[in-house]
Amino acid sequence: MNHLLCGLAANPNLPPGLVDRLIGIADDDLAAELAARADLSRTQTTVLAARGDEIAARLAYEGWLTASDVDPLVQPRAALALLDQGAGRPEWARLLASDPDPERREKLAACPDLPPDVVATLGTDPEIRVVAELALWTTTPDTAARFAEHPHAEVRCAVAANEKAPPAVLAGLVGPAGGTGPPPARRCLVCDRERTPFVHDPSCPRTDCDLPAGASCDGSHESTVRDMRQRAVCNPATPVDAVLRFAEHPSMVMRGALAARPDLPAHVFRRLAEDLVPGVRAALAENPAIDEALMRVLATDNGHDVRRGLAHNPNVPLDVLTHLAGATRIGPVLLPRIAGASPAEIASLAASPVPGARMLVAARRDLPPGIRDALAADPDAKVVASVAPHPGLSEARLRAMADRHGGRVVTGVAANPDTPAELLEDLARPQRAVRRALRDIARHRNATARALLPCLADARARHVAAGHPALPERTIVELLEDDDRQVVEAAAANPSLPGAVMSRLGLRATTGDS
Repeated sequence: MNHLLCGLAANPNLPPGLVDRLIGIADDDLAAELAARADLSRTQTTVLAARGDEIAARLAYEGWLTASDVDPLVQPRAALALLDQGAGRPEWARLLASDPDPERREKLAACPDLPPDVVATLGTDPEIRVVAELALWTTTPDTAARFAEHPHAEVRCAVAANEKAPPAVLAGLVGPAGGTGPPPARRCLVCDRERTPFVHDPSCPRTDCDLPAGASCDGSHESTVRDMRQRAVCNPATPVDAVLRFAEHPSMVMRGALAARPDLPAHVFRRLAEDLVPGVRAALAENPAIDEALMRVLATDNGHDVRRGLAHNPNVPLDVLTHLAGATRIGPVLLPRIAGASPAEIASLAASPVPGARMLVAARRDLPPGIRDALAADPDAKVVASVAPHPGLSEARLRAMADRHGGRVVTGVAANPDTPAELLEDLARPQRAVRRALRDIARHRNATARALLPCLADARARHVAAGHPALPERTIVELLEDDDRQVVEAAAANPSLPGAVMSRLGLRATTGDS
């Protein structure tokens, strides 16, 4: 990859003539950058699409190409991209259904609204992954039902994850206690390739082996059947009565998947709340369908992940959340319950004696000015750090926050969209700079050259600052010779790069001197 040319291709101020030059020499990487431009002309799009099928597919996904622009014989990937978006032609699907490349047929199998004859062709494809992909995405109940009885377990496993499959079909794949359902599968990916019994070594040294870690088969295709049942348990279309027995399943993964379902009876929720594995209880705690009484029980759980999961439950009572904020490390994130809080609840949380509760409400970005300013003056640094990026804070208040709490809130102040240039310059000074804040300063819309130049000294902020249009032109040009390729690419993409330099780089590229 030529990072300099890729950066230049992304530069929004690149003159049309230079875009033409780069299109003329584009490899796959350069063409991908050019395809992402918003200012391509019709002629440029056509010429760029002719550079190769991969880039034509990218242009199709970007909305630059239509069905009239694509020949599926020459550009099958572009044709697939349009089919995937429902913008292709039925005859393309018929053509690609017999494409010699199984990856293309697999991609086709995932496309919507395929003609019935194409579905029939793909349903008998010799590559089982093509059939499985079709089973995963089909929206036709009869097709899903037929695939649920496919002799290969991998196809059935795909049906189990299909939310459009009929509930009765999914219930059969789960394997209800009564024993009804399709007859046992005859094959799986493991016994297709290995002599059974076989268990795939997670540290398998074979470079050509793509079996999942732990895949196994003793003749019953057990790892694929396990995955199939887990997918069916996670599938909301699977009838709840068919999955209740998994509350006692020996696999914690299966019980955890069940715990996340919102349609379980109350007695099953209570059973899962007693599970010995914290991960299962954590999945249950985050489930919005559990009742308040169970939430209060889980709030006293010894498992940190359980309490943290409960804090992320959108229906957790506010007093429970306040308790959790004081006893659990949650972090300054906007929790669903906080995002949905009423004005009265916001005011109550902001006045809470629990600093953790004030920190949580401070994560909102639509606080009334009075509450916002009160939180900005909070004595607790974590509360101030949480509210620091809130729009609308005055320069005086932002400066006071940074002066009072130092590095604990400087990052939030630097991320505030209203932080003025003078304060950013002050925060970037080497005597005061906080490394974590430099990247935010480097990308800030108000950053000046005086604020950006110190950012260039930090390895993590350097490439961000290199793309900022407020950098001096001389500095941008110097960065084109940087040892860090990310920095070079960012500098080349900088919209303040002088036009003469762009022209010189474009000329060097087309003459082979780049």
